[in-house]
Amino acid sequence: MLFSIILILFLGFFAGQITRRLGAPPLIGMILVGILLGSQVGNVISLDVLNAADELRTVAVMIILMKAGLGLDREKLTQQGSVALRLGFLPAAMEAIAIAFAAMVIFKLNFPTGLLLGCVIGAESPAVIVPGMLRLKSLGWGVTKGIPDAILTGSALSDVLLLLVFSLLINFLGQGTVEEVNILGILTLNALQLLPFQIILQICLGIILGYLAAKLLVSLLSQQNWTQNTTQDTIIAASLALFLVITAHILPYFSGYLATMALGFFLIELDAPLARHLRGGFDSLWVVGEIFLFVLLGATIQLQVLGKILLPGILILAIGLLIGRIFGWYLSTLGSNWNWRERLFLLPGNSAKATVQAAIGAIPLSQGIEGGEIILAIAALSILITAPIGAWATMAFAPKLLTRGEIDPTKVTVTTKTVLLAAVDTSNLSTEVLKKAADLARRSDGEVIVLHVVNSRHEQDFKQLEVETKKILADIRHRFVTMTGTIPEEIIRIAQDDHVTAIIMGKRGHQTWENVLIGSVSQAVLEASSIPVILLDNSHNSSLL
Repeated sequence: MLFSIILILFLGFFAGQITRRLGAPPLIGMILVGILLGSQVGNVISLDVLNAADELRTVAVMIILMKAGLGLDREKLTQQGSVALRLGFLPAAMEAIAIAFAAMVIFKLNFPTGLLLGCVIGAESPAVIVPGMLRLKSLGWGVTKGIPDAILTGSALSDVLLLLVFSLLINFLGQGTVEEVNILGILTLNALQLLPFQIILQICLGIILGYLAAKLLVSLLSQQNWTQNTTQDTIIAASLALFLVITAHILPYFSGYLATMALGFFLIELDAPLARHLRGGFDSLWVVGEIFLFVLLGATIQLQVLGKILLPGILILAIGLLIGRIFGWYLSTLGSNWNWRERLFLLPGNSAKATVQAAIGAIPLSQGIEGGEIILAIAALSILITAPIGAWATMAFAPKLLTRGEIDPTKVTVTTKTVLLAAVDTSNLSTEVLKKAADLARRSDGEVIVLHVVNSRHEQDFKQLEVETKKILADIRHRFVTMTGTIPEEIIRIAQDDHVTAIIMGKRGHQTWENVLIGSVSQAVLEASSIPVILLDNSHNSSLL
């Protein structure tokens, strides 16, 4: 089992990085590794890991849903609330219905079985859509109109609808009847009539439980200070989110997926600093969760059943996407402020299938429902086709179809590398400049560029400076750069070329702060640099200018 986990993490990571360097989404490499390691090809993953695949996928989906919730923007959702709500129901419903009718013609299935296939295929994949939308938010694509937020919310709501209809159809096809429920001895409704009430109940309870869970986290982590660092905060938040997902499986009265996303959303509203810390923590968890999710997804794909239905299956997927889902997208954005390019972006951004299909695709076959093998095969085919294409097309077409807006760093993780420029000479103050750069770099996990303008008259001092740099910056990524030329000009040029965060330098001698700004290197850098400058004097005081 441990060897299988090592293989999954090691090969999954490097396969993902190889595909990323080739310009494709990392998940493609991870899925391919899963296929090669799985029982269909290599058969090297232990049965213990394969048997725990559903649980491991549940953990990974929880992580990505928390990331989604922590990235939602209330203002943008309010602006696009109607569109987000319609995206949650219409595209998925239209796709499921289109697939149902197509399956009746192509595979000669009856309508309930065809609709069951439509529910499996119509569900959207949070594992593919959420990272893509968060990536768009971090880059600013579509954020002005809240397009990524609308897609994130809509994909969560659509799964509520289709999973409820799926469970209803499984019971009907297994028993041949629709169960009836007596309400308070007054009203008798069958399961189909109860469906709208179940959807409303699952959504409302999911939102309420997400809010209560967020209040509990704020109380424990911020107000009562039960934890001491971000890692502990993340462990507690992840445990609570996973509890919501698992409880929803046992007590299916609320949507665990929606409750988890709501938990992240309300954390932003209740305690934005805590949400920012947790965003970084869940980003780290996703590095591992993503590998397990997509490698195990590839390992569960049944290759032997694909050959029989390859062309008909592609036709079914095309009908569902190009007829049903596009019609649903049209109705969802009708009357909105989205232009035709933004509406067209829904094709790559809102059509990927993966996790839900892997989770429920085999259930009809295991229940002995006629046509179950076809449903499983098309579910596998939908993963192989739409997950890689959707992940790639989202990033490829966003710059062509969406408008870039201002990024809100309070809603998404904006990764910016800290690079400090330490401008040193051969004076004693250079040691303090290096120590200051080292201290700031350790605090921000940054890198340091040490710049020295060479003066041949002090060659021995220059060698000593290199030794001192290696000693002080031993545990920090750094590079020692020597240049010739005018000192202020070289400092500013290197700072701009390397996009440094701040310039750290000292002032000569024992001049007052007023005198240092008259006719000195410091004055020249301060006047010409648009980058913050930290000046140190001989008393080791610093000032940010």
